[in-house]
Amino acid sequence: MCIARILKHLTTTKGHVSALFSEADLQEIQQAITASEKQHNGEVVFFVEKSLPLSKLRQNLTSRERALEIFSQMRVWDTAQNKGVMIYLLVADRKFEIIADRGLDQVVKSAGWEQIKTNLEENFRQRNFKEGILQALTVITRHLSQAFPYVAGDKNELSDDVKFV
Repeated sequence: MCIARILKHLTTTKGHVSALFSEADLQEIQQAITASEKQHNGEVVFFVEKSLPLSKLRQNLTSRERALEIFSQMRVWDTAQNKGVMIYLLVADRKFEIIADRGLDQVVKSAGWEQIKTNLEENFRQRNFKEGILQALTVITRHLSQAFPYVAGDKNELSDDVKFV
């Protein structure tokens, strides 16, 4: 358990999230998710967590481990045809993860996700947070459109709203 990490998490506020994404940015991201899901039969979720709960810090949970927990808790894995994908951002650690359900992961493979992550990292380094997420959504949409083409009457299984903790 790293004291510096604990302090960082305890002092990260909603203001830190607002510094990354304005309300207009979040609205644009939500609209991009909605537009994305009209092009395929998949489910896309963007989840922002300002900091980990103290219990998770005590476990020394990594951003990847936490993203997998959230992916499960939100039941992204429970979509028809296993076609869900989640972009997870842990603000306090300045880390993000992309978690794809097994149906989509079999199609895209790790190299495809790594390319998205590389582009996100570059955008985040340049402080282009919204643009990075929107670019990631564009590539994810392309993968989902190829793997799970849109089907008329497709049911939206997960809310398109940006999620926060």
